[in-house]
Amino acid sequence: MINSMTNKMNRVLIALWLLLLPLAAAAQRTLSEVAEASDDGFNFLVITDQGRNGYYDQKAIAHSMGELAGKGDAEFVLTLGDNFHYIGLESVSDPLWMTNFELVYDHPELQIPWYPIIGNHEQKGNVQAMIDYSKISRRWELHRRYYSLSFRTDEGETVDLFLLDTCPLIDKYRNDAEYKSVEGQSREEQLAWLERGLAGSNADYKIVAGHHPIYADTRKADSERLDMQKYVAPLLDKYHADLYLSGHIHNYQHIKRDSSSVDYVVVTSGALSRKVKPIEGTQFCSPETGFAFISIKSGRLTMFLLDKDGNELYHFTRPKAPHTSCRQE
Repeated sequence: MINSMTNKMNRVLIALWLLLLPLAAAAQRTLSEVAEASDDGFNFLVITDQGRNGYYDQKAIAHSMGELAGKGDAEFVLTLGDNFHYIGLESVSDPLWMTNFELVYDHPELQIPWYPIIGNHEQKGNVQAMIDYSKISRRWELHRRYYSLSFRTDEGETVDLFLLDTCPLIDKYRNDAEYKSVEGQSREEQLAWLERGLAGSNADYKIVAGHHPIYADTRKADSERLDMQKYVAPLLDKYHADLYLSGHIHNYQHIKRDSSSVDYVVVTSGALSRKVKPIEGTQFCSPETGFAFISIKSGRLTMFLLDKDGNELYHFTRPKAPHTSCRQE
């Protein structure tokens, strides 16, 4: 009897879902409509885990990024790591600069600043080459392993970005000689830098980004996320960060936990993606490849999660934070 009622309820829910699905799909924006919705905003692109020599969906996504960068007047590209699979770079003249970056992201509208984050694959190679390339490239802007950026929009709203080098924060990488570029990097110094920055920030929007997620569905080692939860998450809560952006997992996940006001967003791979399922706090997840687009205007931040063609899969918004000295409780 109970099983029969449960099955009937499940069939009803599935039927309702099938009825509502076309409506949900109709509400999703095309690339041009995303650009129109972001008109006159402070806009930027987000991509991660894209270093596949142009294969899989990387070239298609690069084209869509360029189209949206032009139509949506993007200020810059934020890339969250693993720009160069599988063992990073050897030097500033490594052919991977051409096959993973210059010849793939050649769209005229992508000749804007690129602000990179270091991923775990790049720690297997020469991270200093990533930094030194900033002296050669007119758009590659990685001058140190972790750094912050500050912006003021045309409407006068302020945005602070704190971009982390997450491998040195995680014991798994600190204890593995394969990740040779992690050696000598201080976890304590980076965390102290992050705390000083967050505590001193009076920005309307505080965005922290790193390659590794803090919460996510994944088969990767739990210790990665447990270390990030131990060392980084408390600072995000203490100083009221708005977003934590990450990659590494190769799928989309938007997680909002009851115990935190932070929106945790895993950005999908810009080339090759993986399956995903909901966990505690999941607001949205998808195995699609693609890239993200953030627009700030009129007192709100909107983040669009897009497929490889630049069409909207999902979006969410946050109002700007209360303006106090450091917004501590």
